[in-house]
Amino acid sequence: MIFHLEKIKIMKIKSFVFLFLLSIGLVVFSQDIPKKPVPPRLVNDLGSLLTAQEKEKLEEKLVNFSKQTTTQIVIVTVQSLDGYDKADFAYQIGETWKVGQKGFDNGVVILVKNKTADSKGETFIAIGYGLESVIPDATAKRIVEHEMIPAFKVNQFYTGLDNATSTLMSLSLGEFSAKEYEEKTSEGGSIFSMIFMLVIFAVIFSRIFGGTRNVRRNSIGRGIPFWIALSMLGSSSRGGGSFGNFSSGSGGFGGFGGGSFGGGGAGGSW
Repeated sequence: MIFHLEKIKIMKIKSFVFLFLLSIGLVVFSQDIPKKPVPPRLVNDLGSLLTAQEKEKLEEKLVNFSKQTTTQIVIVTVQSLDGYDKADFAYQIGETWKVGQKGFDNGVVILVKNKTADSKGETFIAIGYGLESVIPDATAKRIVEHEMIPAFKVNQFYTGLDNATSTLMSLSLGEFSAKEYEEKTSEGGSIFSMIFMLVIFAVIFSRIFGGTRNVRRNSIGRGIPFWIALSMLGSSSRGGGSFGNFSSGSGGFGGFGGGSFGGGGAGGSW
């Protein structure tokens, strides 16, 4: 009991310190954070990583989820972080845009910056304070590493974002727990790695001995090589939730609800 009370006290202190430092950052650096979109949107592809169709599919998915649950998941891609840490950048978007609902703090910000000739690709999932219990930092890290970065490495940004948002939705609804997600991804990880390496070896072998004609035969859908498609399929099967067809309802996004963030989340680079 005493340990539990001490843990709550530490969490409150952590949140207070985070919000205090963030408030200072908002005053000093707010001019470098993307302005809240007008009209409001949940998918903001400032880094031009998605096609028009992909943006609309993700927007419809997230808008309908927001309408049915009030949980708001925002995607923001940028061309540069302007020298700032990816976590701070994502948190400031969440705070200045007020992602999530006031009093529930059920917002999520997914930030992506693509890899360039002189900088790594960066991504971060900022979790609203109200969702930290169901999407803890370790789980957000696992989503980044299993759903997003493998797809981003081969420029399949829509696939990575679609898989990640589906998993976040399922976690927020309690369709499976953070522990169950960890077990699910751990069980499939080693098997997928073996299959992935075998397929790469097969492709290399076919290039050496079969020429480009055989490689073309092993390609599917819009010229994507078979091994890349299998990589995307593996990523989806390890963590993707059940929201691929979450598209009921109609109408646009009504706006952000006044949510705030307590410092939860995780990121990665490639």
